[in-house]
Amino acid sequence: MRVGNYLRWVDGEKQRRYDRAYLRMAREWAALSHCQRKQVGALIVRDGMIVSDGYNGTPSGMPNACENEAGDTHWYVLHAEANAITKLARSSHTAKGATLYITLSPCRECAKLVHQVGIRRLVYIDAYKDDSGLKFLNQAGVETVRYSDVH
Repeated sequence: MRVGNYLRWVDGEKQRRYDRAYLRMAREWAALSHCQRKQVGALIVRDGMIVSDGYNGTPSGMPNACENEAGDTHWYVLHAEANAITKLARSSHTAKGATLYITLSPCRECAKLVHQVGIRRLVYIDAYKDDSGLKFLNQAGVETVRYSDVH
């Protein structure tokens, strides 16, 4: 019995190490965003492999400016997780059973996408101002984990 508990502890420690490492990578990805107000990065990991990545920004072929002169975000700016999910859709990979690592928890619109593509776990650093996306994901059975101390 003690061996089993020890193995669960070791597995949990290993998972936390990987979670933090992927979150640091997502933070680096966020730095690629041209958005001034907020930069967000996302990685989708399945079976120990990064299958997609994304950051918030404008759609392909559009000017990179995310905000107008008043500092308001353009309506067509894509969120990091939406970019990662649409990028995944263009590949031969799947998000079924995957983990989404993201620097900012998802809004409610992106939470629907996260659930719909089969992501089973969401790991994030900062909480979005509206927690309805997280509430939806929890209700849908998606595990959510926050690490607010990732450097």
